[in-house]
Amino acid sequence: MVNVGNKPDSHRHARAEGAITMTPETLEVILKSALKKGDVVAAARIAGIMAAKRTPELIPLCHALVLNDVRVEIEADRSLPGLRVTASAEASGKTGVEMEALTAVTVALLTIYDMAKSVDREMEITGVRLVEKRGGKSGHWKRD
Repeated sequence: MVNVGNKPDSHRHARAEGAITMTPETLEVILKSALKKGDVVAAARIAGIMAAKRTPELIPLCHALVLNDVRVEIEADRSLPGLRVTASAEASGKTGVEMEALTAVTVALLTIYDMAKSVDREMEITGVRLVEKRGGKSGHWKRD
């Protein structure tokens, strides 16, 4: 683990995104909450938030943080067709929250896949990436 003990606390923010593509029929079933497993979007949102809080248990050598806020947004995109997931994480501390935001997006997408695989096994998770981070020594970074 990297020793961050001498670093000053600062407000940290990170935002990540990803998508899952599927057939138009699968997207409609999800949006109508017509799957046997229930409301896919609500379950995926909660799974993403829970995952962000458990990131240090999943990623070796990742520092445990007290998160101030985690948000997971899931939007339909008929042009894919599929769902786009965006997650943000905030904390005040000595290390960033990029891994928490990325973990939230990834687990939300995996939850969508798990809940809808009975109707579409060809779904594809794509484009998981960090979009923006703020705080700490390196300051503000935003993807072009």
